[in-house]
Amino acid sequence: MHPFSLPFSPATEELRALVKERILILDGAMGTQIQSLGLSEEDYTGKGSGHVCRHHSDHPQKGNNDLLILTQPKALEEIHFAYAMAGADIVETNTFSSTTIAQADYGMEEAVHDLNAEGARVVRRALDRATAEDGRPRFVAGAIGPTNRTASLSPDVNDPGFRAVTFDDLRVAYGQQVRGLIAGGADLILIETIFDTLNAKAAIFACFEAFAEAGQRLPLMISGTITDASGRTLSGQTPTAFWHSVAHARPFTVGLNCALGASAMRPHLAELAGVAPVAICAYPNAGLPNAFGEYDEGPEDTARQVAEFAREGLVNVVGGCCGTTPDHIRAIAEAVAGFAPRRFA
Repeated sequence: MHPFSLPFSPATEELRALVKERILILDGAMGTQIQSLGLSEEDYTGKGSGHVCRHHSDHPQKGNNDLLILTQPKALEEIHFAYAMAGADIVETNTFSSTTIAQADYGMEEAVHDLNAEGARVVRRALDRATAEDGRPRFVAGAIGPTNRTASLSPDVNDPGFRAVTFDDLRVAYGQQVRGLIAGGADLILIETIFDTLNAKAAIFACFEAFAEAGQRLPLMISGTITDASGRTLSGQTPTAFWHSVAHARPFTVGLNCALGASAMRPHLAELAGVAPVAICAYPNAGLPNAFGEYDEGPEDTARQVAEFAREGLVNVVGGCCGTTPDHIRAIAEAVAGFAPRRFA
């Protein structure tokens, strides 16, 4: 069955209506919050918490934040809950690196289905708690990162024709991830931090295959990243070219995240908003990292800059990326509450 002939998921129409009523709020960074927990190797493997991972690896796991879905689910649920209560309408799963390609660094390829299915369930539990408190509907976004390989560029400067991964490798890996997210109850799929659009195309293709198997189509959010002052993605595309490369997916939103703070993101976001006839999503970093790789921009500073996006009519969904916290999301939600969402077809 052609993907566009599939029936929409129950969340689709609700999201489509909400995004035209007001600016929706996405959550903030997971890494920032996880780092603040000060977890040890034993915490990552679950040996000290009673949630020992049933998937074994000889590799050290500290730094494998996705694994905490299985070994520290309560801690992650509290982070998701904090973002929901700070005002987030859409909360992402902690599955940025939950593909066999990315998990190969930790020898945890076999855990991928569980990471994604349980990742969605952990968020759902947090959101159900939040909704029970205030009655507001909230949505689980199954987060798909770019992997640590690129299909368009060679990692070997001496062999420009070499590729460390193929389109089909990515399609298979992403397909496994998306099926897990669907099994766990994700309401939509967020393909984010796209530095290579060919990787994103493989993710889109995998989504459509998984949607066909599931018998329904979930909303897609697609978010690229502009890597420097050139205004291009790592694989060389301008925001306009990026949109035309993913427009065939008919996404719920398209937008930008990561790499830049809000002020530096603005011109690129404006270009994207000028060409894409769909909802626009922006979730910048809390400024640029300092010499120690930390983010110093406070909630009010970030919120003031994101509010400019809203004042200029550029956005429909806003949130935060690296360095942002529940306090940032709360400040952003308050700062954009008085503005109408961007109008689109």
